[in-house]
Amino acid sequence: MRTEPFTGPDGARIPVVRTRHWGRLAAALVAVAVAGWLVYLFAANPRLHWGKVVEYLFNDRILAGVWVTIEISVLATVLGLVLGVAMAILRLSHNPVLSGLATLYIWFFRGTPVLVQLIFWYNLAFLFPELVLKIPFTMIGLKWDTNEVMTGFTAAMLGLGLNLAAYFAETVRAGIQAVDHGQTEAAYALGMTPAKRMRVIVLPQALRIIIPPTGNEFISMLKTTSLVYVVAGHDLMTNASQIYKANNLIMELLIVASLWYMLMTAIATFLQGRLERRFGSEAVRLVRGGGRPKAAA
Repeated sequence: MRTEPFTGPDGARIPVVRTRHWGRLAAALVAVAVAGWLVYLFAANPRLHWGKVVEYLFNDRILAGVWVTIEISVLATVLGLVLGVAMAILRLSHNPVLSGLATLYIWFFRGTPVLVQLIFWYNLAFLFPELVLKIPFTMIGLKWDTNEVMTGFTAAMLGLGLNLAAYFAETVRAGIQAVDHGQTEAAYALGMTPAKRMRVIVLPQALRIIIPPTGNEFISMLKTTSLVYVVAGHDLMTNASQIYKANNLIMELLIVASLWYMLMTAIATFLQGRLERRFGSEAVRLVRGGGRPKAAA
């Protein structure tokens, strides 16, 4: 072990030896051994064809599924963000009817499983064979066949987006309520309308609290899209399952899908870190009218 000289009261050099943490070393060795053993069980398994994993990793249907997964994740997250902000504002409204409806929305979509919601939207045609949009008491309007509109992709976007909105509404509400009440009183003293107060004073400061969980929700959304295979949304998991049902390479295709999910998650995590630095403490500068926050160095 490395020693560091230390001078005692009499001027003599006293070597100080660092404490040996044998317990930590033993725990690390056991953990590495177990991890290596598990990796070996899969890597050396004769029933697992790694050549097929490489073959299907960049298969056209797999790549198409990756792109659809990204599309669904982005669109569902945008839908969830927009509705979530609206629900949070309604939840904080002094109007008891609007606040009650927002609370009911949040309770319903947080209380039902995502899988149930996906299946419900995909089978909406059982309740409404046609979707009609028209001017009341007239024959002027538009009509669509529900089966043509409510495809697997549409059902996935609605199911995931509406579900995310319920969770994001609570995140936004917490961020808004975390802003010091004195900021609101000062805005009212300056004659700002409630809408301008929310847009200029409250939301920019609430971003510091809202942004981190928003990135986490998007990362979670990337993996939640794997549920879309029940409605045949042509996402990564759907295409991978269709391939392994045809060639019986179940484990190989699941490994391929997992590798792509991990890659997308890694990229999203990196972007989340950049976003947090971009809209961190500098975000409050927006309330001073100083323009955009500075980019992270």
